[in-house]
Amino acid sequence: MFYVRMFFQYVAQYMKTRLEYRADMFVEFFSDLLFQAVNLIFILVVFGHTDFLNGWSRDEIIFIYGFFLVPYALFSSFFNIWDFNERYIVKGELDRILTRPIHSLFQVILERMELESLFGAVTGLAVMFYAGGRLDLEFHWYDPILFVVMVIGGVLVYAGIFVMIASISFWADARTSIMPMMYNIGNYGRYPVDIYNKAIRFVLTWILPFAFVGVYPAAYFLGREEWYGYSFFTPVIGLVFFSLSVFIWNEGVKRYRGAGN
Repeated sequence: MFYVRMFFQYVAQYMKTRLEYRADMFVEFFSDLLFQAVNLIFILVVFGHTDFLNGWSRDEIIFIYGFFLVPYALFSSFFNIWDFNERYIVKGELDRILTRPIHSLFQVILERMELESLFGAVTGLAVMFYAGGRLDLEFHWYDPILFVVMVIGGVLVYAGIFVMIASISFWADARTSIMPMMYNIGNYGRYPVDIYNKAIRFVLTWILPFAFVGVYPAAYFLGREEWYGYSFFTPVIGLVFFSLSVFIWNEGVKRYRGAGN
């Protein structure tokens, strides 16, 4: 309960600061919407030249893209740790974090949250309803529960991968370009993995399992029975990767010696 109270206190303070500059917040909403629209237009352009992509129809891929946006929006709202190395290690702000009686990762996450990114989840749901309506998908009473579980699993997959990458800074504090590169690789999870070759498919499934953020869980709602095993494995992969990332983070904090002078 202590962490729950702290979470809402952080959220309250964040909203106070963001509402101080309302125009800036609305510009960010619009920018995010424009970014998602560009990606959707890219899909439509591709299907302007073909009806199917390795057996996947246009509306199925649009549905996968919409599903992907939901966990990605939640991840983007609470795990903005792309600049962890420079801000917390190189500049020494982790020293301040470690003086407080709260887990360091919890503090870093809440200090860097951007709640306006949650608008991407609304966009994703709208895209899913649009594509689902065109596909005449049937849903059961338990599907909303499975949807929430799989979305949480997707968020944990993304969070686990990027927390592990951020934790590298505890052992090597030099600035690297691995974080932006990983964001680009993560975009491959927006599309069906079977359009890639076997090596890329293996990486996106077991090494950097971004496929569990988009195509695998979405395949369940699309009725793609051949992918059901992967679909229900999504929360397991999420828990495994996030638990591993927290372990690596804790070990890294033990090695941290401060920024020096």
